Amino acid sequence: MANFKPPVEYELNKPVPYSLRVDDELLTWTKQKLELARFPEELEGIDDDDWSHGAKVEVVRKLAEYWKEGFDWRAQELRINKEFNSFKVKVDVLGYGQQVIHFAHQRSSRPDALPLLFVAGWPGSFLEARKLIQPLTQPTDEDTVAFHLVVASLPGYGPGDPAMKPGFGVVYTARAFKQLMVDVLGYDRFVTQGGDWGAIVTRSMAMQYPQHVRAYHCNLVFCRPPSWYKAPLRLGRLILYPLLYSASEKRSLVKMQRFLDELDGYMKVQATRPQSLGFGLGDSPIGLLGWLVEKFHDWMDIANYTMSDDEILTFVMMHWMQGSTPGLRYYKASFNEKDLSGLLTLFTVYDRTPMGYSMFPEEFICPPRDWVETIANVQYFKEHATGGHFPAVECPKALVSDIREWYSSDVVKSAMTE
Repeated sequence: MANFKPPVEYELNKPVPYSLRVDDELLTWTKQKLELARFPEELEGIDDDDWSHGAKVEVVRKLAEYWKEGFDWRAQELRINKEFNSFKVKVDVLGYGQQVIHFAHQRSSRPDALPLLFVAGWPGSFLEARKLIQPLTQPTDEDTVAFHLVVASLPGYGPGDPAMKPGFGVVYTARAFKQLMVDVLGYDRFVTQGGDWGAIVTRSMAMQYPQHVRAYHCNLVFCRPPSWYKAPLRLGRLILYPLLYSASEKRSLVKMQRFLDELDGYMKVQATRPQSLGFGLGDSPIGLLGWLVEKFHDWMDIANYTMSDDEILTFVMMHWMQGSTPGLRYYKASFNEKDLSGLLTLFTVYDRTPMGYSMFPEEFICPPRDWVETIANVQYFKEHATGGHFPAVECPKALVSDIREWYSSDVVKSAMTE
């Protein structure tokens, strides 16, 4: 099966070309597992569109059958290897030690292109960037900003080598990706785009390395409600939200409360006992499929975008190929960080790095702009009518437009030359 231990020939800061290749043994074993799958029964009286108990049995059963009989992973591998110019590199991470990082480097033909680091999160992977590569690196209009696009994988996600010691969370990932951008690729000043873990990692990078990360863009922001001692006027506005909040801001409050009430259970398990969960999700393709399909359903704007079966299973394979557990462990590592730029504190302090924020209505956490302004230097804000947790997949044109608009602004131009 797939072996992700770094080969001895990796030299520090020397990228090695990489092609994705899952072992035949894993593919054969997966089909055997699918043959032996046991499915739960739906409760009586539960509507077909009621996902309140979790993933729908018939949806998972149909996908499992296609995975077993029709899904062509080798064809997907060929596409991925054709679309992404991938590498692996060993970096020395301050405070942690050496770690091998997977990344794709898609250079623009434009000499004035802006270096952009893209980081996805869970349950996504570097594949989220596939619809962004062409428009960001090779825009058809010469007046449109172009980017040298770097897509980095979190440890344990897809082909990203797993961390072999405890504690490799947001802080160390930010340091590793700084090493990648500055010391490996030579981009002394660059900008970023992130969603989910990617939004957290890239904000941590901005806090730790403001001399290198000159601006950042997020489509997900975690922040607390305004406090009376830091933002009394914003708190007053929140207290009077029935009168003062817009319709979209009120919907945001409802969505955030729903997430806290019924959708964040996965996070608590993965942040506390990832290895116990990994026995199931890492050994059962049906278990992992059900766990992820529920998230795709709940977190996407399903009224405006439907993932194909191939797309779903390719995303699932990014976590199945390593047995799921390495990616789950990222939660525990991050939730146990004590650093100021770590998960539990980096969204409680103000950071001066210029930020762009794109809000998509079906994102599970979408705080109002005035909340975000209490912890970030928000210089660009765009609210969309459609889209969810995976805008690079669901509505790539909208995300590309926002990235271009923000990073061609005078604010960013000034930050890049200061």
